[in-house]
Amino acid sequence: MDLMHHSSTFLLPTIPLHHGPSLTYALVVLNQTLPRFAPLLWKHAQLRLCADGGANRVFDEMPLLFPQEDASDVRRRYKPDVIKGDMDSIRKEVLDFYRSLGTEIIDKSHDQDTTDLHKCITYIRDFAPDVNKSSLCILVAGALGGRYDHEMGNLNVLYCFSALRIVLLSDDSLIYLLPRTHHHEIHIQTSVEGPHCGLIPIGVPSRSSTTTGLRWNLNNTEMRFGGLISSSNIVVGEKVTVQSDTDLLWTISIKKL
Repeated sequence: MDLMHHSSTFLLPTIPLHHGPSLTYALVVLNQTLPRFAPLLWKHAQLRLCADGGANRVFDEMPLLFPQEDASDVRRRYKPDVIKGDMDSIRKEVLDFYRSLGTEIIDKSHDQDTTDLHKCITYIRDFAPDVNKSSLCILVAGALGGRYDHEMGNLNVLYCFSALRIVLLSDDSLIYLLPRTHHHEIHIQTSVEGPHCGLIPIGVPSRSSTTTGLRWNLNNTEMRFGGLISSSNIVVGEKVTVQSDTDLLWTISIKKL
């Protein structure tokens, strides 16, 4: 079985060369409070999308992260490439502002069967011409917290697009999918993440999961809701390995710096 490497180097000011896979980043901003490190994610991304009301967040909250600068200058600097969604949340003045700067607006109000995040992921996968799909990693800011049904919808997107690397982020933690088709090696960026972590089976139980690098490792362990799940675990080094007979969610805390 192939080995899949993971690393949260996108949380570092500069992504080290030859440190894990060389990835191309795209950023999707959702309609939740921007994480404090949103400008860092923006800098690393080659493509930036706002999912509907996420544009309000960029417009309103990016200037708050640069209190010494003129708000108008900050808003012009952090211009999304695309705004996509059903357009039921974005304010008219925000839409008009970004349209005047050349942002592509994609109105999908006729599609009420998928979430705005799902719509944005589809755009990146199918229509973004300048993004290298083979090394693509999609960072999703504002994906955790807020309404629980929204949060569960965001987790569902990980499973809908299990062939893509997608990382859900909030100010406090991150989540991504570990597909059962691979063994996984997670390189821990100890300066910015950890030590609290978890491995969660959602949808179906795991009959056998094995890990290294955790305080409470799994050894061909069964995990299921209604039984054992690996929550409130602790990373003890700079590398965690995971193999399982089912897809698992990996989550780790993000440090307050």
